[in-house]
Amino acid sequence: MTHPVRDGLSKARRSAVHLEMRDSYTPADAEFARWRAGHRYNGDPARLPDWWGTWHDAVEEATARGVVMRRARIVSEPVTEYIRYEHDITFANVAAGELVRWLPRRKAADIPLPGTDLWMFDGESVLFTYFSGAGDVVDREWRTEPEVVQLVRNAFELVWERATPHGEYEPG
Repeated sequence: MTHPVRDGLSKARRSAVHLEMRDSYTPADAEFARWRAGHRYNGDPARLPDWWGTWHDAVEEATARGVVMRRARIVSEPVTEYIRYEHDITFANVAAGELVRWLPRRKAADIPLPGTDLWMFDGESVLFTYFSGAGDVVDREWRTEPEVVQLVRNAFELVWERATPHGEYEPG
């Protein structure tokens, strides 16, 4: 079975953007539990979970063919424990070739945002991800209508413009 995000990334020619707006994802995740128990990555790729290698390879392959990957995270402050975990592991996203920025939610209050997290590929197709209240993925949906793509493009660019680059962001 294929994964829709990886499929979109493998077909992207110019760009892939990812907008994350939740303060917690998959709270039952074993790796998050390990982190909560004191495991830290300390910028060391050898300390990353096994699944990371395949994502790293997919990102590296896409960026090598010229795809610009940008990930923006809108977060509540003070941040949740899960966001601290994400911040700790983000060095790996950056090392793979992603550009990552963080935006405190209060600075996004006047931005018209889609109702859920998403990926957009080449500014042409959007993959919405729907979550349960606990943060588990329950469905995904591809959308290509021009008005949906334009909403996502405008929202992402406003978020990106206001957000702080990963290396400068300190979780509050």
